[in-house]
Amino acid sequence: MTPRRTHGTRERSRGRRPIGGQHRPAEGAEIVVQRPSKHPVADGVLRVIPIGGCEEVGRNMTVIEYGSDIIIIDMGLQWPEEDMPGIDYIIPNADYLKGKEKNIRGVIITHGHYDHIGAIPHLAPKLGNPTIYGTPLTLGIIAKRQEDFKMIPLKLQAVDRDTVLKLGVFTVSFFGVSHNIPDSVGVIVDTPYGKVVHTGDFKLDPNYSGDRPAEIDKIQKLGEQNVLALMADSTNASQPGRQLTEGEIQGNIDQILADAPGRVIIGTFASLLGRIQQIIWAGEKINKKIIIEGYSMKRNVELAQALGYMKLKRETMLDIRDIGDYPSNKIIILCTGAQGEDNAVLMRIANKEHRSLKIEKGDTVVFSSSVIPGNERSVQRLKDSLYRLGAEVIHYQMMDVHAGGHAKQEDLFDTIQMIKPRYHIPVYGNHSFLRLHAKVALRAGIPEKNIFVPDNGQIMEFSARGGRLTSQKVPSDYVFVDGLGVGDVSHVVLRDRQMMAEDGMLVVIATINGKTGKLINSPDIISRGFIYMREQKKLVEQIRAKIRGLVGDHGKRAQANDSYLKDKIRNELGQFLYHKTKRRPMILPVVIEV
Repeated sequence: MTPRRTHGTRERSRGRRPIGGQHRPAEGAEIVVQRPSKHPVADGVLRVIPIGGCEEVGRNMTVIEYGSDIIIIDMGLQWPEEDMPGIDYIIPNADYLKGKEKNIRGVIITHGHYDHIGAIPHLAPKLGNPTIYGTPLTLGIIAKRQEDFKMIPLKLQAVDRDTVLKLGVFTVSFFGVSHNIPDSVGVIVDTPYGKVVHTGDFKLDPNYSGDRPAEIDKIQKLGEQNVLALMADSTNASQPGRQLTEGEIQGNIDQILADAPGRVIIGTFASLLGRIQQIIWAGEKINKKIIIEGYSMKRNVELAQALGYMKLKRETMLDIRDIGDYPSNKIIILCTGAQGEDNAVLMRIANKEHRSLKIEKGDTVVFSSSVIPGNERSVQRLKDSLYRLGAEVIHYQMMDVHAGGHAKQEDLFDTIQMIKPRYHIPVYGNHSFLRLHAKVALRAGIPEKNIFVPDNGQIMEFSARGGRLTSQKVPSDYVFVDGLGVGDVSHVVLRDRQMMAEDGMLVVIATINGKTGKLINSPDIISRGFIYMREQKKLVEQIRAKIRGLVGDHGKRAQANDSYLKDKIRNELGQFLYHKTKRRPMILPVVIEV
């Protein structure tokens, strides 16, 4: 059986006609992976390199380099996919920056979501602990997370929408954007060849919704400032139309809370502080009490309150221990777990494992977040469990209870027309998202040859002669984080985990006489994920007989050694088991000489 392909450095399919015209590699051309180099960029050349975030949702990190000056925008993680058993998350590969640590003038963070900050504890120390710039709430979340890692203190410097930074040759300024976490900003980088504008995660929502509205006027003025390149969020580029505003969502939340006959349990992301604020406001209007469950959500709310980003009445909040003092229709429970995460609050409630909360008849459970791709089955199982327990379930496909934080096609079109960049670079999303965003840019009037659709690690260069998407790539393959290990789980290890997940494993323990090579007693067999041995006694005896035959044959070969015997058991027993079961478990022979 050929193991499923793992996610390492990926070969690109050949023969595609890219939107970037001659700026993409020619058909059949090989993309050269550039290994870490200490040599500076060629004189007079500006480099823009997306290290991650251009082939997936997450792992966002962009390097901008001119001469001996480097700045980095975002440093995020990616959550593992279904075929990555045991992996906690994935971070960008920073090998390109080895030997260039002294050139890094700063790291700019656009907002406080983990797909933009999650790699900081792992990468910042390796990169010389450069200064990290972000808005106060963003830095607060970064600092709190750093405490969990018990690492060296980070160099954090707060900025706001009006801050201007001089970082080497670059001048960096900001503009406020709407997202689903307060204090989100886009970044303007003045370079020797013009402005590079990076939107971060954004949508166009000019209205107040717990955070200051997007600075549409600043975005419009960029159209008069000869913007060299626009790097824009593609996460929702596959969706036509315009993103819902938070104001539209507020009305639906108000209605759900007012109409619910009993308790309302709302599952959402711990970082969706704007949504949490809306729910608190809606509860206060109708004199309902709010309980917050989930460590990360409690921590984020406390931080947002301390920094003045969240406003609530003290009497609104209720300790879960006092839940019995109020009627059910006066209770709102905000919790984590809307993605079906195993240990999150909502899943523990559904599995009857939460020590204080159980589903009661009349409960309404609201999923106030869209489903992350790959989590569909987990979320569906969670909904089924809640229905079985008697709850009424409402999710965003039934009623608009979640406005995504990312611009849809018409919002992207308007943004491009406002900024009027010479070059357009879709970022943040799977390759298909970037391609669809490129079509929007073409419709918005950007020439086809000036639209670059990069892969992770692909170098874009700008000079007095113009810009080009080169065929060179810097290392951008996955770096897996598994427990305390960073990068120590290789693709070979991941492939082994996938094989064990598919067909299990069989451990064979053979104790042999060191002089004669004969078995001393019957082989021991341990099965994990392959067969249930108590119900497969006939097959177990056949396996033992096969091993006895292999060891007996081995004993007749005077020159044979233990390595030879292990390989023989692994190969011939593997063929035998495939013939019997049409499965290929991982076979681990253990030979003990006495």
